[in-house]
Amino acid sequence: MTTKTRKVAAKLPLNTIVDGDCIEVMRSLPEASVDLIFADPPYNLQLRGDLHRPDNSKVDAVDDAWDQFDSLKVYDRFTRDWLSAARRILKPNGAIWVIGSYHNVFRLGSELQNQGFWILNDVVWRKSNPMPNFRGKRLTNAHETLIWASKGEGAKYTFNYEALKALNEGVQMRSDWVLPICTGHERLKDENGDKAHPTQKPEALLHRVLLGTTDPGDVVLDPFFGTGTTGAVAKMLGRDFIGIEREADYRKVAEARIAKIRKFDKSALEVSASKRAEPRVPFGQLVERGMLRPGELLTNPRGQAAKVRADGTLVADDIKGSIHQVGAALEGAPSCNGWTYWHTKIDGKTVPIDVFRQQIRSEMN
Repeated sequence: MTTKTRKVAAKLPLNTIVDGDCIEVMRSLPEASVDLIFADPPYNLQLRGDLHRPDNSKVDAVDDAWDQFDSLKVYDRFTRDWLSAARRILKPNGAIWVIGSYHNVFRLGSELQNQGFWILNDVVWRKSNPMPNFRGKRLTNAHETLIWASKGEGAKYTFNYEALKALNEGVQMRSDWVLPICTGHERLKDENGDKAHPTQKPEALLHRVLLGTTDPGDVVLDPFFGTGTTGAVAKMLGRDFIGIEREADYRKVAEARIAKIRKFDKSALEVSASKRAEPRVPFGQLVERGMLRPGELLTNPRGQAAKVRADGTLVADDIKGSIHQVGAALEGAPSCNGWTYWHTKIDGKTVPIDVFRQQIRSEMN
């Protein structure tokens, strides 16, 4: 961490919940000081009257004052202002996630692009246990949409591809996530036993977002903090958080919730790294260091041999080139991973030459 970075971090209200209007609070924070923003803004559901089940019991829907706007024009102005404030505090390589329903997500996406954000993905959160459509006049609304965007085109945003792949049992993570809504023990209740927040998000959703697009020590800001799901998961995963919430009841619940969270130990915070992030080791370095000698023979799975040359290239019959080029030529393939394709013998055992590369990489750490 540079001296400048330390000074900026010192001015941030890290791991606290700030009382106030999110736009005003974000405007008061240092410019380019936040790594990631997760925003769950008001959906502007535009409900007209109460919603009842078939047995005439009332549905606990989102009818709070914070979700009510006089018109779409007013909502759009609110969206423009908070996104502008959010963009100012994002670092150049920072990113933002916004989540919404069909009521507002298209307006959010449009304004993100208007302000210069670069959309990376839209993710469909498919709810495995959605609330049914009681009136029977529309399809059951079984999903919400998340938009992931970098601050601008070409930004070097964080993406822990291998970590998400590992989380998904070795299969590349897709953009449709099947996760349940909050129920049971995860659903926070107020002093009266009612839902503490009508749109509380599951921790599983934030775990996936923060694991995949932040690193330990990053600063994550949530301008619509609610009951603190973002803060709770950030604390568990070793990220710093800043929450902004103007409703005192929500702050009270969030503070109590986060106080009970135990941060994972350092070893548990390590995630699977991308192979592209590993240091590059030229094959010639193995020759320079005497791990392989000029004239030594390497073999492929079919028993064909290639001779190591002093400049770090191989020759097999009349084929000359890098370990990858010669391997590809012998296989008649467009490409070849020479590190795993070529083998040598160590103590009488045939092993891939990649063991030498891994040895050099371990010395770099």
